[in-house]
Amino acid sequence: MFPKPKPLLVPNTYAYESEPMVKATGFREYDARWLFGKEINLMGIQALGMGLGALIAELGQKQEIVTGHDFRGYSASIKYALMTGLMAAGCKVHDIGLAVTPMAYFAQFDLDVPCVAMVTASHNDNGWTGVKMGASKPLTFGPDEMARLKEIVLNAEFKNKAGGSYQFHENYPARYIADLTNRPKLKRKLKVVVACGNGTAGAFAPQVMEGIGCEVIPLDTELDHTFPKYNPNPEDMEMLHAIRDAVLEHKADVGLGFDGDGDRCGVVDNTGEEIFADKVGVMLARDMSAVHKDATFVVDVKSTGLFVTDPVLQKQNAKTTYWKTGHSYMKRRTNELKALAGFEKSGHFFFNAPVGRGYDDGLVSAIAVCEMMDRAPGKTMADLKEALPKTWSSPTMSPHCADETKYGVVAAVVKHFEDAQKKGDKVAGQSIRDLVTVNGVRVTCEDGSWGLVRASSNKPELVVVVESPVSEARMHDMFEAMNVVLRTHPEVGAYNQTI
Repeated sequence: MFPKPKPLLVPNTYAYESEPMVKATGFREYDARWLFGKEINLMGIQALGMGLGALIAELGQKQEIVTGHDFRGYSASIKYALMTGLMAAGCKVHDIGLAVTPMAYFAQFDLDVPCVAMVTASHNDNGWTGVKMGASKPLTFGPDEMARLKEIVLNAEFKNKAGGSYQFHENYPARYIADLTNRPKLKRKLKVVVACGNGTAGAFAPQVMEGIGCEVIPLDTELDHTFPKYNPNPEDMEMLHAIRDAVLEHKADVGLGFDGDGDRCGVVDNTGEEIFADKVGVMLARDMSAVHKDATFVVDVKSTGLFVTDPVLQKQNAKTTYWKTGHSYMKRRTNELKALAGFEKSGHFFFNAPVGRGYDDGLVSAIAVCEMMDRAPGKTMADLKEALPKTWSSPTMSPHCADETKYGVVAAVVKHFEDAQKKGDKVAGQSIRDLVTVNGVRVTCEDGSWGLVRASSNKPELVVVVESPVSEARMHDMFEAMNVVLRTHPEVGAYNQTI
């Protein structure tokens, strides 16, 4: 018998070394994230592996799984604890070693293995760990699977059995890199800053970009799990400003920044201006829908309104559906609708055939950006950006809010704006044109200015985004309108960044 996990154990005790600790809030909507040592211990990770193995069998899937780990000081040990649990549950484990998350997704196709468990905390700060899981390629778990996994693990409903095994795939990254670079070389000679924030992508991204024909300027590509410069997150202005400086210094055509586990890509143009990922998505949608007629796209609720209003996309008969934020939701919806691509404001992009296999890969996104520029030889990245209708957009802003309270706060905010709409109350001085409540609340005013509040799916935070097609002042008005409502809730703390 394996002990039932405890929600809290005290370090440096017999119990901590001999019992599993798993805090319930680590099971998120579509993956798992914990503070290692404080919210989960190695035996807790082992319990997670046993539970995942049991769930795979329960889902009727073959108990065979790919696993890899990102570059943090503790990720390898967490992966080994996870694998002992998976093997105890009867799984055959295919270990690809140090990897970016999309390399594990690629391995599902390449090795013909149905399931995946990638040990990564993505762009979270050091101290965090987690696992991205799936049992039906190219999809990852959604709320139903995560809720059942939580139930199995916390109640110790393990179905351990003999028959588990282990296989290490030596030098696996070479196969992934070969797959990405097996394409015609770019005709246009592009000078590209490749920024990795000392995260996992640094081991692979420069080779891939050189392999498609780019001149690469590496920036913080050395592996260093202390992240000495900044957290590898291309949504954070600190990383974007470092890319800007390198682009200007080297007179590069574009700057590409990859997050900690390599499934997202941020873009800085040749003038050093960051282009938020939703605007990059509009640019790619324009490029792709010119090649692929009647294209369908899926975008998340944090994204710009241009996907609907852009005259070029309208002329090319491109159709767009707004959907829930979150890589798992977006991946699933893009797959269900057989959309050409899905674009999430955080930088998770999902390309179906012929561009990709449906999963999010920051390097596939980077290649798509370079190929877009290749098809526009007389234009700079800034030219392509400036061709879009002007809007003023905020970065993703995240005020702290505990996991235990954030969903209640968001429910109250949704109700506030639903009541305001019913009563005809003004928001930022205007009537509400429409509300989208598929994921938190997106409030759009008469002039097209909008604001979003939702709960982060993987951190103890809320998410706030605002945009205006009218002016920077109206963007600030929308932020003030959303923030005033949030400040009525004392559970909401300080922002990580604001406009």
